[in-house]
Amino acid sequence: MPHSHAFTPRDALVFDMRVLGREAGSALSQSRTVPAPDDMRLELVSVPVGADMELDVKFEAVTEGVLATGSVTAPLTGECARCLAPLTLSVTADFLELYLYADGRPRGSHDGRRSHDKYDKHDRREKYDPRDRHDDDEERDDEERYLDGDLLDLEPALRDAVVLALPMSPLCRDDCPGLCAECGVPLADAGPDHGHQDATDPRWAALEQLHDQATDQNQATDQNQATGQDQATGQDQATGQDQAIRPPDRRARAIDLQEG
Repeated sequence: MPHSHAFTPRDALVFDMRVLGREAGSALSQSRTVPAPDDMRLELVSVPVGADMELDVKFEAVTEGVLATGSVTAPLTGECARCLAPLTLSVTADFLELYLYADGRPRGSHDGRRSHDKYDKHDRREKYDPRDRHDDDEERDDEERYLDGDLLDLEPALRDAVVLALPMSPLCRDDCPGLCAECGVPLADAGPDHGHQDATDPRWAALEQLHDQATDQNQATDQNQATGQDQATGQDQATGQDQAIRPPDRRARAIDLQEG
């Protein structure tokens, strides 16, 4: 039967495996309400530190150590990735982690870590480099977890599982329309008639002003040219009319002499 308890933050995620024993095949199931540790966050969403998380876990003894399998449900707070509205939701993460027995590490391993040699006997003569072996030990040690005596600390594995399950772009609702690109108003509140057909992008306001000034100057120049052309045309027409009405004086004298 699963055991259900409420624990303090100090020992909430540390389990004593003496109850389980080391006989392969034995199992122990527990359910706990545990406080959330820190550093469970992404840019827009996080699990509040100390918030209640519902944990269900099963421990199974295997030859190498203890296999921990379970799930955790945690509350989330953050902002919508589209409209930046505050939101509250929850996340459920599954985990499966093998904790090795600390006294099962081979002797002579570096700093108590399990030693690994990625070279065979033939390659060792030509390619062996102590730095490569040290790097390989470091990498594998990061991937493996060990019991501390009979104590199993589930916090690192649980934190990794929850952080991987956090949404990268949380939404207040699946069809959130986001913010207006012009004024920043949430489109869900602005309504379907909201728009800025005549609005000018503020980044182009100075250029728009220069364009208006150039347009006004061009219009003024065109008007002045048109006025000058009209005046010149009127003067030419008046001069032609005067010449047609008044014949030259020399012609008039010649006519008078002929008649005389």
